Amino acid sequence: MLSFALGIGTQNTQGNWLEIYYPAPLSSPDDSLVAAAKKALGAPEGNAAISFLPEDCARLAAALKAAGHPEQAELAEAFAISQRPLVAMFIETDQPPQTAPEVYLKLHLLSHRLVKPHGVDLTGMFGLLRNIAWTNEGAIDIEELPARRLKARLAGRALSVDCVDKFPKMTDYVVPGGIRIGDTARVRLGAYLGEGTTVMHEGFVNFNAGTEGPGMIEGRISAGVMVGKGSDLGGGCSTMGTLSGGGNIVIKVGEGCLIGANAGIGIPLGDRCTVESGLYITAGAKITLIDADGNDADTVAARELAGQNDLLLRRNSQNGRIECLTNKSAVALNEALHAHN
Repeated sequence: MLSFALGIGTQNTQGNWLEIYYPAPLSSPDDSLVAAAKKALGAPEGNAAISFLPEDCARLAAALKAAGHPEQAELAEAFAISQRPLVAMFIETDQPPQTAPEVYLKLHLLSHRLVKPHGVDLTGMFGLLRNIAWTNEGAIDIEELPARRLKARLAGRALSVDCVDKFPKMTDYVVPGGIRIGDTARVRLGAYLGEGTTVMHEGFVNFNAGTEGPGMIEGRISAGVMVGKGSDLGGGCSTMGTLSGGGNIVIKVGEGCLIGANAGIGIPLGDRCTVESGLYITAGAKITLIDADGNDADTVAARELAGQNDLLLRRNSQNGRIECLTNKSAVALNEALHAHN
């Protein structure tokens, strides 16, 4: 069994799931817990999202307690007073998700640090998530927003829409330990933030992406990109993802790297690499290699340097060409900024 979780969520007027909150998701749960939950809820074999009612919670809690899992039993008991839809999600095999509850559980696994980016199959997830207005009154189907706004106004309330998106912000569902986030709206659910990570106000971390930690993120970590420990992404810098324009190459940043302000990468970097501020390295960019004596050694496409360690990538201010030298000093993070998150 890959994962199991009990969740509480929101549905639209047609009964379609909009979002699900899993307070305590489990990775590789004990077989006895899964068997007890399946028997209590009548769940079939395989991956399954089972809706249940508050009146089912006592039976479920008793089964979980008898199987020796008091924490999950306590959660089931707490759900007994719920006025929102409840769901139990069983994921036996990692395959493309088939339901919104399955997508949300996989996103929770990432943000709870139970799996790392690319550690679960999210193929086809966009077609399972509805476009949602995230408001001060919770998630609202975008098609139902006008009616809900009018209802709120008639009741003397103002309905505030924070954003319109398929993804919520991570911190409404989980706040991992040992991190700081300047603007929580800029980190999506499904982001993986390792301990010691600081995301400044202009930093952004997409789903299925993140940091090993510690690290300083003042730029953008696109979907699918993982940043190694001790690396610094300067203000306004960019990492090319694989959702649009990035092809199928998985972009990553190694350990002890620095991507300067307003720079960017379209190739993966190894460890201890530096990209000069303002320089965007695309896979096809021509780069002149400089040897230890300061002489031109060769000219290659940037993709040929993918994943290599100790690179210093810069633009020659006199002739405009991109050059690559051996990086003689790795970035050093201010430990005091990250050790006490």
